[in-house]
Amino acid sequence: MTFIKTYNIIDLFAGAGGLSLGFRQTGRMNIVAAAEINPNARKTYKRNFHVKQLYTDVCAIDYAELKASVGQIDMVIGGPPCQGFSNANRQHTNLINMNNRLVKEYVHAICTLRPTAFIMENVAALRSEAHRFLVDESDLSNERTMRLTLRDDSLDILPARAVFNGALEFMRTFDNNDSYFWVESFYKTIRALYRFRKNQDKFDASLQKHSSTLLPQLKQLGQREKTDAASELLQEKDAAFAERLLTYIAQQTDFSMMIQSMEEVLLLQHAFRKSRELAQNRIHIFDYCEEKGTIVALVKSYAVLDYIKIMLDAEPHKYTLYEHTLNALHYGAPQRRERFILVGLSHSCQAEYTPPTALYHEGFYRTVRDAIGDLQEISPSVDVDSDSIKLPPRSDVSVLAKNLRGMRLYNHVVTATGDTALTRFRALQEGQNFHDLDSSLKTTYTDTTRTQNTIYMRLRYDEPCGTVVNVRKSMWIHPTLDRAISIREAARLQTFPDSFIFEGTKDAQYQQVGNAVPPFLAKAIAHSLLDVLDQLPDE
Repeated sequence: MTFIKTYNIIDLFAGAGGLSLGFRQTGRMNIVAAAEINPNARKTYKRNFHVKQLYTDVCAIDYAELKASVGQIDMVIGGPPCQGFSNANRQHTNLINMNNRLVKEYVHAICTLRPTAFIMENVAALRSEAHRFLVDESDLSNERTMRLTLRDDSLDILPARAVFNGALEFMRTFDNNDSYFWVESFYKTIRALYRFRKNQDKFDASLQKHSSTLLPQLKQLGQREKTDAASELLQEKDAAFAERLLTYIAQQTDFSMMIQSMEEVLLLQHAFRKSRELAQNRIHIFDYCEEKGTIVALVKSYAVLDYIKIMLDAEPHKYTLYEHTLNALHYGAPQRRERFILVGLSHSCQAEYTPPTALYHEGFYRTVRDAIGDLQEISPSVDVDSDSIKLPPRSDVSVLAKNLRGMRLYNHVVTATGDTALTRFRALQEGQNFHDLDSSLKTTYTDTTRTQNTIYMRLRYDEPCGTVVNVRKSMWIHPTLDRAISIREAARLQTFPDSFIFEGTKDAQYQQVGNAVPPFLAKAIAHSLLDVLDQLPDE
Protein backbone atom coordinates (compact mmCIF):
# COMPACT_ATOMS: atom_id res chain seq x y z
CA MET A 1 0.00 0.00 0.00
CA THR A 2 1.45 3.36 -1.04
CA PHE A 3 1.74 5.93 1.71
CA ILE A 4 0.75 9.43 0.60
CA LYS A 5 2.22 12.11 2.79
CA THR A 6 0.04 15.05 3.82
CA TYR A 7 0.99 18.43 5.24
CA ASN A 8 -0.48 20.73 7.88
CA ILE A 9 -1.25 24.26 6.70
CA ILE A 10 -2.26 27.49 8.40
CA ASP A 11 -3.84 30.22 6.27
CA LEU A 12 -3.34 33.70 7.66
CA PHE A 13 -5.52 36.50 6.20
CA ALA A 14 -7.65 33.76 4.68
CA GLY A 15 -10.50 35.88 3.32
CA ALA A 16 -13.30 33.70 1.99
CA GLY A 17 -10.80 30.90 1.40
CA GLY A 18 -9.68 30.94 -2.24
CA LEU A 19 -6.09 30.08 -1.36
CA SER A 20 -7.16 27.46 1.17
CA LEU A 21 -9.53 25.86 -1.31
CA GLY A 22 -6.86 25.46 -3.97
CA PHE A 23 -4.49 23.86 -1.46
CA ARG A 24 -7.24 21.57 -0.14
CA GLN A 25 -8.11 20.47 -3.67
CA THR A 26 -4.73 18.74 -3.94
CA GLY A 27 -6.05 16.20 -1.45
CA ARG A 28 -2.78 16.40 0.48
CA MET A 29 -2.98 19.68 2.34
CA ASN A 30 -4.73 19.75 5.72
CA ILE A 31 -5.90 23.25 6.61
CA VAL A 32 -5.65 22.98 10.39
CA ALA A 33 -6.04 26.65 11.28
CA ALA A 34 -6.87 29.96 9.68
CA ALA A 35 -7.31 33.60 10.57
CA GLU A 36 -9.65 36.21 9.11
CA ILE A 37 -10.84 39.41 10.75
CA ASN A 38 -13.71 40.32 8.42
CA PRO A 39 -16.88 38.82 9.97
CA ASN A 40 -18.61 38.05 6.65
CA ALA A 41 -15.54 36.43 5.10
CA ARG A 42 -14.96 34.49 8.32
CA LYS A 43 -18.55 33.24 8.20
CA THR A 44 -17.99 32.07 4.62
CA TYR A 45 -14.72 30.39 5.58
CA LYS A 46 -16.33 28.62 8.52
CA ARG A 47 -19.12 27.26 6.32
CA ASN A 48 -16.75 25.83 3.72
CA PHE A 49 -13.83 24.65 5.88
CA HIS A 50 -13.76 22.66 9.09
CA VAL A 51 -10.60 23.86 10.79
CA LYS A 52 -9.61 23.21 14.38
CA GLN A 53 -8.86 26.87 14.97
CA LEU A 54 -10.41 29.86 13.17
CA TYR A 55 -8.93 33.03 14.60
CA THR A 56 -10.28 36.54 14.30
CA ASP A 57 -7.14 38.56 14.93
CA VAL A 58 -3.77 37.40 13.60
CA CYS A 59 -2.04 39.63 16.10
CA ALA A 60 -3.64 37.76 19.01
CA ILE A 61 -2.66 34.21 18.03
CA ASP A 62 -0.73 32.23 20.64
CA TYR A 63 1.48 30.17 18.32
CA ALA A 64 2.80 27.92 21.09
CA GLU A 65 -0.77 27.03 22.01
CA LEU A 66 -1.60 26.48 18.34
CA LYS A 67 1.27 24.02 17.87
CA ALA A 68 0.24 22.17 21.01
CA SER A 69 -3.28 21.88 19.63
CA VAL A 70 -2.66 20.90 16.00
CA GLY A 71 0.95 19.73 15.92
CA GLN A 72 3.70 20.75 13.55
CA ILE A 73 2.81 23.40 10.98
CA ASP A 74 4.46 22.45 7.68
CA MET A 75 3.42 25.48 5.71
CA VAL A 76 2.16 29.01 6.30
CA ILE A 77 0.14 30.53 3.48
CA GLY A 78 -1.71 33.81 3.08
CA GLY A 79 -1.86 37.24 1.58
CA PRO A 80 -1.35 39.93 4.21
CA PRO A 81 -2.91 43.27 3.23
CA CYS A 82 -0.18 45.74 2.40
CA GLN A 83 -0.59 49.35 1.39
CA GLY A 84 2.46 50.67 3.12
CA PHE A 85 3.34 54.34 3.09
CA SER A 86 3.20 55.94 -0.32
CA ASN A 87 4.30 59.42 -1.29
CA ALA A 88 1.08 59.62 -3.27
CA ASN A 89 -0.78 59.58 0.06
CA ARG A 90 1.48 61.90 2.03
CA GLN A 91 -1.20 64.62 2.14
CA HIS A 92 -4.07 62.42 3.29
CA THR A 93 -5.71 62.94 6.67
CA ASN A 94 -4.73 59.37 7.64
CA LEU A 95 -1.04 58.78 7.07
CA ILE A 96 -0.64 55.24 8.30
CA ASN A 97 -2.68 52.30 7.11
CA MET A 98 -3.14 49.87 9.99
CA ASN A 99 -2.72 47.00 7.52
CA ASN A 100 1.00 47.83 7.39
CA ARG A 101 1.76 45.96 10.60
CA LEU A 102 0.09 42.83 9.24
CA VAL A 103 2.99 42.06 6.92
CA LYS A 104 5.26 42.23 9.97
CA GLU A 105 2.83 39.98 11.84
CA TYR A 106 3.02 37.47 8.99
CA VAL A 107 6.81 37.52 9.23
CA HIS A 108 6.51 37.05 12.99
CA ALA A 109 4.31 33.98 12.45
CA ILE A 110 6.91 32.42 10.15
CA CYS A 111 9.73 33.13 12.57
CA THR A 112 7.75 31.59 15.43
CA LEU A 113 6.23 28.55 13.71
CA ARG A 114 9.34 27.77 11.64
CA PRO A 115 7.43 25.98 8.84
CA THR A 116 9.25 24.07 6.11
CA ALA A 117 7.77 26.44 3.55
CA PHE A 118 5.66 29.54 3.31
CA ILE A 119 3.92 31.38 0.55
CA MET A 120 3.07 35.05 0.74
CA GLU A 121 0.58 36.07 -1.89
CA ASN A 122 -0.26 39.65 -2.68
CA VAL A 123 -0.67 42.09 -5.49
CA ALA A 124 2.43 43.83 -6.76
CA ALA A 125 2.33 46.31 -3.86
CA LEU A 126 4.77 44.07 -2.02
CA ARG A 127 7.21 44.53 -4.86
CA SER A 128 6.56 48.21 -5.45
CA GLU A 129 9.23 50.70 -4.51
CA ALA A 130 6.45 53.23 -3.99
CA HIS A 131 4.91 51.33 -1.06
CA ARG A 132 7.11 51.39 1.98
CA PHE A 133 7.25 51.05 5.75
CA LEU A 134 8.08 54.07 7.86
CA VAL A 135 10.87 53.61 10.38
CA ASP A 136 9.34 53.23 13.84
CA GLU A 137 10.89 53.35 17.29
CA SER A 138 11.44 49.58 17.43
CA ASP A 139 13.31 49.69 14.12
CA LEU A 140 15.93 52.01 15.61
CA SER A 141 17.12 49.23 17.91
CA ASN A 142 16.78 46.47 15.29
CA GLU A 143 20.20 45.95 13.76
CA ARG A 144 18.76 44.16 10.72
CA THR A 145 16.24 46.84 9.89
CA MET A 146 18.79 49.60 10.20
CA ARG A 147 20.95 47.82 7.61
CA LEU A 148 18.24 48.38 5.03
CA THR A 149 18.48 51.19 2.51
CA LEU A 150 16.57 53.99 4.19
CA ARG A 151 15.00 56.77 2.15
CA ASP A 152 14.38 60.27 3.45
CA ASP A 153 10.67 61.10 3.26
CA SER A 154 8.39 63.81 4.52
CA LEU A 155 4.75 63.83 5.57
CA ASP A 156 2.56 66.90 5.18
CA ILE A 157 1.28 67.93 8.60
CA LEU A 158 0.02 71.52 8.35
CA PRO A 159 -0.72 73.09 4.93
CA ALA A 160 0.78 76.46 4.10
CA ARG A 161 -2.60 78.21 4.17
CA ALA A 162 -3.03 77.25 7.83
CA VAL A 163 0.53 78.00 9.00
CA PHE A 164 0.76 80.73 11.63
CA ASN A 165 3.63 82.55 13.27
CA GLY A 166 5.48 80.03 15.46
CA ALA A 167 3.74 77.00 13.89
CA LEU A 168 7.00 75.11 13.26
CA GLU A 169 8.11 75.29 16.88
CA PHE A 170 4.56 74.56 17.98
CA MET A 171 4.58 71.22 16.10
CA ARG A 172 8.07 70.36 17.31
CA THR A 173 6.92 70.62 20.91
CA PHE A 174 3.38 69.31 20.41
CA ASP A 175 2.75 66.55 22.96
CA ASN A 176 -0.65 65.21 21.84
CA ASN A 177 -2.34 66.51 24.96
CA ASP A 178 -5.99 65.43 24.86
CA SER A 179 -7.13 68.93 25.77
CA TYR A 180 -5.94 70.20 22.39
CA PHE A 181 -8.30 67.93 20.46
CA TRP A 182 -11.90 68.65 19.62
CA VAL A 183 -14.31 65.91 20.67
CA GLU A 184 -14.66 63.48 17.79
CA SER A 185 -18.34 64.12 17.09
CA PHE A 186 -17.72 67.87 16.77
CA TYR A 187 -14.67 67.28 14.57
CA LYS A 188 -16.70 65.07 12.21
CA THR A 189 -19.50 67.64 12.04
CA ILE A 190 -17.14 70.47 11.10
CA ARG A 191 -15.46 68.24 8.51
CA ALA A 192 -18.88 67.49 7.02
CA LEU A 193 -19.70 71.21 6.83
CA TYR A 194 -16.31 72.07 5.34
CA ARG A 195 -16.97 69.72 2.42
CA PHE A 196 -19.52 72.30 1.20
CA ARG A 197 -17.25 75.31 1.53
CA LYS A 198 -17.75 76.11 -2.17
CA ASN A 199 -21.52 75.60 -2.17
CA GLN A 200 -23.31 77.83 0.31
CA ASP A 201 -26.74 76.28 -0.28
CA LYS A 202 -25.48 72.78 0.54
CA PHE A 203 -23.52 74.19 3.47
CA ASP A 204 -26.68 75.78 4.88
CA ALA A 205 -28.64 72.55 4.44
CA SER A 206 -25.95 70.59 6.27
CA LEU A 207 -25.76 73.27 8.96
CA GLN A 208 -29.51 72.99 9.53
CA LYS A 209 -29.18 69.21 9.82
CA HIS A 210 -26.51 69.46 12.54
CA SER A 211 -27.72 72.61 14.32
CA SER A 212 -29.23 70.95 17.40
CA THR A 213 -25.94 69.35 18.46
CA LEU A 214 -23.65 71.99 16.99
CA LEU A 215 -24.84 75.07 18.87
CA PRO A 216 -24.02 73.91 22.42
CA GLN A 217 -20.64 72.58 21.26
CA LEU A 218 -19.78 75.91 19.63
CA LYS A 219 -20.60 77.81 22.81
CA GLN A 220 -18.21 75.57 24.76
CA LEU A 221 -15.45 75.64 22.16
CA GLY A 222 -13.72 78.79 23.27
CA GLN A 223 -13.69 77.83 26.96
CA ARG A 224 -10.56 75.64 26.93
CA GLU A 225 -8.43 76.02 30.06
CA LYS A 226 -5.30 78.05 29.35
CA THR A 227 -2.49 76.01 30.87
CA ASP A 228 0.35 77.13 28.61
CA ALA A 229 1.12 79.26 25.56
CA ALA A 230 -0.05 76.53 23.19
CA SER A 231 -3.45 76.10 24.83
CA GLU A 232 -3.88 79.87 24.95
CA LEU A 233 -3.19 80.10 21.22
CA LEU A 234 -5.64 77.30 20.43
CA GLN A 235 -8.29 78.81 22.68
CA GLU A 236 -8.04 82.11 20.81
CA LYS A 237 -8.32 80.45 17.40
CA ASP A 238 -11.23 78.23 18.44
CA ALA A 239 -13.06 81.13 20.07
CA ALA A 240 -12.66 83.27 16.95
CA PHE A 241 -14.01 80.47 14.77
CA ALA A 242 -16.94 79.76 17.11
CA GLU A 243 -17.87 83.44 17.11
CA ARG A 244 -17.78 83.65 13.30
CA LEU A 245 -19.89 80.52 12.83
CA LEU A 246 -22.43 81.59 15.46
CA THR A 247 -22.65 84.99 13.78
CA TYR A 248 -23.18 83.33 10.42
CA ILE A 249 -25.93 81.13 11.86
CA ALA A 250 -27.69 84.19 13.25
CA GLN A 251 -27.19 86.58 10.33
CA GLN A 252 -26.26 84.47 7.25
CA THR A 253 -23.50 86.95 6.39
CA ASP A 254 -19.71 86.82 5.84
CA PHE A 255 -19.76 83.27 4.48
CA SER A 256 -16.27 83.47 2.99
CA MET A 257 -14.73 84.89 6.17
CA MET A 258 -16.41 82.21 8.26
CA ILE A 259 -15.12 79.47 5.93
CA GLN A 260 -11.61 80.92 6.14
CA SER A 261 -11.76 80.82 9.94
CA MET A 262 -13.17 77.27 9.84
CA GLU A 263 -10.42 76.12 7.51
CA GLU A 264 -7.68 77.45 9.78
CA VAL A 265 -8.84 75.61 12.90
CA LEU A 266 -9.95 72.47 11.05
CA LEU A 267 -6.59 72.06 9.32
CA LEU A 268 -4.92 72.52 12.69
CA GLN A 269 -7.08 69.72 14.08
CA HIS A 270 -6.08 67.61 11.06
CA ALA A 271 -2.45 68.27 11.99
CA PHE A 272 -3.05 67.20 15.60
CA ARG A 273 -4.62 63.95 14.47
CA LYS A 274 -1.76 63.24 12.10
CA SER A 275 0.68 63.83 14.94
CA ARG A 276 -1.28 61.50 17.22
CA GLU A 277 -1.47 58.85 14.49
CA LEU A 278 2.30 58.93 14.07
CA ALA A 279 2.77 58.69 17.84
CA GLN A 280 0.30 55.81 18.20
CA ASN A 281 2.10 53.89 15.47
CA ARG A 282 5.44 54.76 17.10
CA ILE A 283 6.75 56.32 13.88
CA HIS A 284 10.06 58.03 14.55
CA ILE A 285 9.97 61.69 13.55
CA PHE A 286 13.51 62.90 12.97
CA ASP A 287 12.42 66.54 12.88
CA TYR A 288 9.82 68.97 11.59
CA CYS A 289 10.61 71.57 8.97
CA GLU A 290 8.96 73.88 6.48
CA GLU A 291 8.77 72.89 2.79
CA LYS A 292 7.23 75.46 0.45
CA GLY A 293 5.36 76.93 3.38
CA THR A 294 3.94 73.59 4.57
CA ILE A 295 4.96 72.10 7.92
CA VAL A 296 6.20 68.55 7.31
CA ALA A 297 7.43 65.71 9.51
CA LEU A 298 10.78 64.31 8.42
CA VAL A 299 10.77 60.50 8.47
CA LYS A 300 12.64 57.61 6.89
CA SER A 301 11.24 54.60 5.07
CA TYR A 302 12.27 51.25 3.60
CA ALA A 303 10.83 48.92 0.97
CA VAL A 304 8.40 46.27 2.22
CA LEU A 305 10.03 43.47 0.27
CA ASP A 306 13.48 44.46 1.54
CA TYR A 307 12.17 44.09 5.10
CA ILE A 308 10.77 40.62 4.42
CA LYS A 309 14.02 39.50 2.85
CA ILE A 310 16.31 40.75 5.59
CA MET A 311 14.13 39.19 8.30
CA LEU A 312 13.71 35.78 6.66
CA ASP A 313 16.75 35.36 4.43
CA ALA A 314 19.19 35.27 7.35
CA GLU A 315 19.91 33.19 10.43
CA PRO A 316 18.27 32.07 12.64
CA HIS A 317 15.23 32.15 10.33
CA LYS A 318 17.04 31.19 7.16
CA TYR A 319 14.74 30.76 4.18
CA THR A 320 15.61 30.68 0.52
CA LEU A 321 13.25 33.12 -1.17
CA TYR A 322 11.75 32.92 -4.64
CA GLU A 323 9.74 35.70 -6.29
CA HIS A 324 7.31 35.10 -9.13
CA THR A 325 4.40 36.84 -10.80
CA LEU A 326 1.75 34.39 -11.98
CA ASN A 327 -1.31 34.94 -14.14
CA ALA A 328 -4.45 32.97 -13.29
CA LEU A 329 -5.18 32.80 -17.02
CA HIS A 330 -2.34 30.31 -17.45
CA TYR A 331 -3.84 27.88 -14.94
CA GLY A 332 -7.38 27.57 -16.23
CA ALA A 333 -9.12 30.67 -14.91
CA PRO A 334 -11.08 32.63 -17.54
CA GLN A 335 -9.63 35.95 -16.39
CA ARG A 336 -6.43 37.93 -16.65
CA ARG A 337 -5.32 38.25 -13.04
CA GLU A 338 -1.69 38.67 -12.06
CA ARG A 339 -0.60 37.90 -8.51
CA PHE A 340 2.84 38.26 -6.99
CA ILE A 341 3.96 35.34 -4.86
CA LEU A 342 6.91 35.07 -2.54
CA VAL A 343 7.85 31.49 -1.71
CA GLY A 344 10.18 30.66 1.14
CA LEU A 345 11.85 27.28 1.66
CA SER A 346 13.64 26.40 4.85
CA HIS A 347 17.43 26.20 4.49
CA SER A 348 17.08 22.48 5.27
CA CYS A 349 15.42 21.99 1.87
CA GLN A 350 17.92 20.87 -0.72
CA ALA A 351 15.55 21.16 -3.69
CA GLU A 352 15.00 24.30 -5.75
CA TYR A 353 11.53 25.77 -6.06
CA THR A 354 10.12 25.97 -9.58
CA PRO A 355 6.89 27.89 -10.22
CA PRO A 356 3.97 25.99 -11.73
CA THR A 357 4.18 25.46 -15.47
CA ALA A 358 1.61 27.37 -17.50
CA LEU A 359 -1.16 25.04 -18.70
CA TYR A 360 -2.94 27.43 -21.06
CA HIS A 361 -1.53 29.78 -23.68
CA GLU A 362 -2.66 32.47 -26.12
CA GLY A 363 -5.37 31.16 -28.40
CA PHE A 364 -6.42 28.47 -25.93
CA TYR A 365 -7.36 30.52 -22.88
CA ARG A 366 -10.64 29.74 -21.20
CA THR A 367 -13.39 32.27 -21.75
CA VAL A 368 -16.30 33.90 -19.97
CA ARG A 369 -18.63 31.58 -21.92
CA ASP A 370 -16.73 28.55 -20.62
CA ALA A 371 -17.37 29.73 -17.06
CA ILE A 372 -20.94 31.03 -17.08
CA GLY A 373 -22.55 30.14 -20.42
CA ASP A 374 -24.56 27.31 -18.87
CA LEU A 375 -26.19 29.74 -16.42
CA GLN A 376 -27.62 32.13 -19.02
CA GLU A 377 -31.16 30.75 -18.91
CA ILE A 378 -31.31 30.74 -15.10
CA SER A 379 -32.77 33.98 -13.75
CA PRO A 380 -30.93 35.36 -10.73
CA SER A 381 -32.64 36.71 -7.64
CA VAL A 382 -32.22 40.17 -6.13
CA ASP A 383 -32.75 38.74 -2.63
CA VAL A 384 -29.53 37.63 -0.97
CA ASP A 385 -31.53 35.25 1.24
CA SER A 386 -33.25 33.52 -1.67
CA ASP A 387 -33.25 29.73 -1.89
CA SER A 388 -30.69 27.86 -3.94
CA ILE A 389 -31.68 26.68 -7.41
CA LYS A 390 -31.65 23.03 -8.47
CA LEU A 391 -29.39 22.49 -11.47
CA PRO A 392 -30.46 19.72 -13.87
CA PRO A 393 -27.72 17.50 -15.32
CA ARG A 394 -26.29 18.76 -18.62
CA SER A 395 -23.79 17.17 -20.96
CA ASP A 396 -23.44 20.09 -23.37
CA VAL A 397 -21.31 22.28 -21.14
CA SER A 398 -17.65 23.26 -21.29
CA VAL A 399 -14.92 21.37 -19.48
CA LEU A 400 -14.60 24.29 -17.07
CA ALA A 401 -18.34 24.32 -16.37
CA LYS A 402 -18.24 20.55 -15.73
CA ASN A 403 -15.57 21.17 -13.10
CA LEU A 404 -17.49 23.98 -11.43
CA ARG A 405 -21.14 23.01 -11.89
CA GLY A 406 -22.93 21.65 -8.85
CA MET A 407 -26.26 20.02 -8.12
CA ARG A 408 -27.60 23.29 -6.75
CA LEU A 409 -26.81 26.91 -7.56
CA TYR A 410 -26.17 29.14 -4.56
CA ASN A 411 -25.52 32.90 -4.52
CA HIS A 412 -27.04 33.48 -7.97
CA VAL A 413 -27.97 36.95 -6.80
CA VAL A 414 -27.70 40.37 -8.45
CA THR A 415 -28.31 43.99 -7.56
CA ALA A 416 -31.72 45.26 -8.61
CA THR A 417 -31.29 47.28 -11.79
CA GLY A 418 -32.62 50.86 -11.72
CA ASP A 419 -33.91 52.71 -14.76
CA THR A 420 -30.69 54.68 -15.32
CA ALA A 421 -28.50 51.58 -15.08
CA LEU A 422 -30.82 49.62 -17.37
CA THR A 423 -30.65 52.35 -20.01
CA ARG A 424 -26.87 52.20 -19.85
CA PHE A 425 -26.86 48.41 -20.02
CA ARG A 426 -28.96 48.48 -23.18
CA ALA A 427 -26.67 51.02 -24.83
CA LEU A 428 -23.50 48.95 -24.46
CA GLN A 429 -22.22 46.15 -26.68
CA GLU A 430 -19.83 43.35 -25.67
CA GLY A 431 -16.45 44.78 -24.71
CA GLN A 432 -17.76 48.32 -24.25
CA ASN A 433 -17.74 50.27 -20.98
CA PHE A 434 -18.83 53.55 -19.41
CA HIS A 435 -16.66 55.63 -21.74
CA ASP A 436 -18.55 54.29 -24.77
CA LEU A 437 -21.83 55.73 -23.50
CA ASP A 438 -23.38 58.84 -25.00
CA SER A 439 -22.67 61.93 -22.91
CA SER A 440 -26.38 62.16 -22.08
CA LEU A 441 -26.03 58.89 -20.13
CA LYS A 442 -23.12 60.13 -18.02
CA THR A 443 -24.75 63.09 -16.30
CA THR A 444 -24.84 61.45 -12.85
CA TYR A 445 -21.02 61.37 -12.76
CA THR A 446 -19.24 64.53 -11.61
CA ASP A 447 -15.95 63.88 -13.42
CA THR A 448 -16.29 61.26 -16.14
CA THR A 449 -12.58 61.46 -17.01
CA ARG A 450 -11.73 59.84 -13.68
CA THR A 451 -14.05 56.87 -14.25
CA GLN A 452 -12.15 53.63 -14.80
CA ASN A 453 -12.51 51.53 -17.94
CA THR A 454 -13.85 48.66 -15.84
CA ILE A 455 -17.03 50.57 -14.88
CA TYR A 456 -20.14 49.40 -16.74
CA MET A 457 -18.05 46.82 -18.56
CA ARG A 458 -20.10 44.44 -20.69
CA LEU A 459 -18.08 41.25 -20.79
CA ARG A 460 -17.13 39.51 -24.03
CA TYR A 461 -18.46 35.96 -24.03
CA ASP A 462 -15.66 34.47 -26.11
CA GLU A 463 -12.69 36.06 -24.37
CA PRO A 464 -11.28 35.95 -20.85
CA CYS A 465 -12.41 38.83 -18.65
CA GLY A 466 -10.19 41.28 -16.84
CA THR A 467 -9.37 41.00 -13.15
CA VAL A 468 -12.51 40.22 -11.16
CA VAL A 469 -12.96 42.86 -8.49
CA ASN A 470 -16.14 43.81 -6.63
CA VAL A 471 -18.20 43.59 -9.81
CA ARG A 472 -21.22 45.07 -8.05
CA LYS A 473 -19.38 48.35 -7.52
CA SER A 474 -17.94 48.18 -11.03
CA MET A 475 -21.38 47.37 -12.51
CA TRP A 476 -20.12 44.56 -14.74
CA ILE A 477 -22.73 43.53 -17.28
CA HIS A 478 -23.61 40.07 -18.57
CA PRO A 479 -22.35 39.52 -22.14
CA THR A 480 -25.82 39.19 -23.70
CA LEU A 481 -28.39 39.97 -21.00
CA ASP A 482 -29.21 43.45 -19.75
CA ARG A 483 -28.39 42.73 -16.13
CA ALA A 484 -25.47 42.72 -13.76
CA ILE A 485 -23.14 39.77 -13.27
CA SER A 486 -24.37 37.72 -10.31
CA ILE A 487 -22.32 36.76 -7.28
CA ARG A 488 -22.21 33.16 -8.50
CA GLU A 489 -21.16 34.18 -12.00
CA ALA A 490 -18.33 36.27 -10.54
CA ALA A 491 -17.38 33.27 -8.39
CA ARG A 492 -17.33 31.05 -11.48
CA LEU A 493 -15.01 33.55 -13.20
CA GLN A 494 -12.79 33.18 -10.12
CA THR A 495 -13.01 29.35 -10.48
CA PHE A 496 -14.98 28.73 -7.29
CA PRO A 497 -17.16 25.62 -7.65
CA ASP A 498 -20.91 25.96 -7.16
CA SER A 499 -20.61 23.94 -3.95
CA PHE A 500 -18.63 26.78 -2.35
CA ILE A 501 -21.21 28.97 -0.60
CA PHE A 502 -20.67 32.63 0.25
CA GLU A 503 -22.17 34.21 3.36
CA GLY A 504 -22.98 37.76 4.45
CA THR A 505 -24.65 40.74 2.86
CA LYS A 506 -24.92 41.05 -0.90
CA ASP A 507 -22.08 43.56 -1.18
CA ALA A 508 -19.96 41.55 1.28
CA GLN A 509 -20.32 38.47 -0.92
CA TYR A 510 -19.36 40.38 -4.06
CA GLN A 511 -16.36 41.80 -2.18
CA GLN A 512 -15.25 38.38 -0.93
CA VAL A 513 -15.32 37.03 -4.47
CA GLY A 514 -13.34 39.98 -5.80
CA ASN A 515 -10.72 39.77 -3.06
CA ALA A 516 -10.09 36.05 -3.43
CA VAL A 517 -7.21 34.17 -4.98
CA PRO A 518 -8.64 32.03 -7.81
CA PRO A 519 -8.66 28.45 -6.46
CA PHE A 520 -7.29 27.11 -9.77
CA LEU A 521 -4.25 29.36 -9.39
CA ALA A 522 -3.90 28.38 -5.73
CA LYS A 523 -4.05 24.69 -6.64
CA ALA A 524 -1.29 25.11 -9.22
CA ILE A 525 0.89 26.83 -6.62
CA ALA A 526 0.13 24.08 -4.09
CA HIS A 527 1.21 21.34 -6.51
CA SER A 528 4.46 23.19 -7.24
CA LEU A 529 5.19 23.21 -3.51
CA LEU A 530 4.33 19.54 -3.18
CA ASP A 531 6.94 18.81 -5.84
CA VAL A 532 9.53 20.28 -3.46
CA LEU A 533 8.21 18.94 -0.16
CA ASP A 534 7.95 15.41 -1.49
CA GLN A 535 11.69 15.39 -2.14
CA LEU A 536 12.46 15.93 1.54
CA PRO A 537 13.37 12.92 3.68
CA ASP A 538 10.85 11.87 6.29
CA GLU A 539 11.76 13.07 9.75
